Amino acid sequence: MLKRFLDPATLTLSRPQSAGELTVLPLLRPGTAEPGYLTLGEALARGLTRVTEVSEGGSVPQLLFINDAMRPVLLLDGEELVGAKQNRVLNLTVLAPAHAKTEIPVSCIEQGRWHWRSRQFRDADRTLFATARAAKMAQVTESLRQGRGHRSDQGAIWESISEKSANFGTYSATGAASDIYESRREPLDELVSQITPLPDQVGAAFIVRGRLVGAELFDSPRTFAQLLPKLVRSYGLDALDHSLPRDSAPAAVDGEFQAFLEQLLAAATLRRPAVGLGEDLRIEAKEMVAAALVHEEKVVHLSAFVRDR
Repeated sequence: MLKRFLDPATLTLSRPQSAGELTVLPLLRPGTAEPGYLTLGEALARGLTRVTEVSEGGSVPQLLFINDAMRPVLLLDGEELVGAKQNRVLNLTVLAPAHAKTEIPVSCIEQGRWHWRSRQFRDADRTLFATARAAKMAQVTESLRQGRGHRSDQGAIWESISEKSANFGTYSATGAASDIYESRREPLDELVSQITPLPDQVGAAFIVRGRLVGAELFDSPRTFAQLLPKLVRSYGLDALDHSLPRDSAPAAVDGEFQAFLEQLLAAATLRRPAVGLGEDLRIEAKEMVAAALVHEEKVVHLSAFVRDR
């Protein structure tokens, strides 16, 4: 299944796009069908879904997703939800079934607030920054291995947000990751304006400050095009962080990425039921951590990160 999804005969690299310290390697797959689901952003914009606390008292690691649409809705790992009692991010990619209520595992990214700001969450224009997303993915994988479900290390996530805030000299009264993004909105918007999707593009590899950091692959160019701005802000925030190490640009990015794919295909895998539809596939190797949502034996989304060197 992964071998077919990552087959170089159908998945090809295009010319890199660069903006500041962020370089994106487009991944193209011609002839891909339209997805049979909506993204979270478009479903919320059409008023077809709602995201709320699970109860009046709320529960930090869980939210309630109410899908009134006639199609499933795709929620992306690390996607940020703003409002209610505190801001959260998704712990994994979820394909929420149509006409159903689904409890979704989340992590708090606003440590200093636990009171209502709104009855429902709204969609943010970003995902959690890539370094924290990678660490969270490894934490959730270990939690699954131990039979504890899709749980993160909440303390570690708060610490990563605190460190990132310090790196940018940002103050937040509630320790919210959103305040870091708002403090860098202009340069992040500039990155988004310079990194644009190509025809047939289903994914990308991301090079941050000269280092291959990760890759995101979807089953549809339409999905990728809708989610690319969120991903650019995720990797882009790390690209703007001058405290992170910088390498000279790789001499042969094609070769480095192909080696990354080979490691991905050779890595051990762990399959568990997904939240909502499909299966959650966890992929671990010495130098990487990855996760994929599989539905009806097809990969819907694959996210992979290089471990800290």
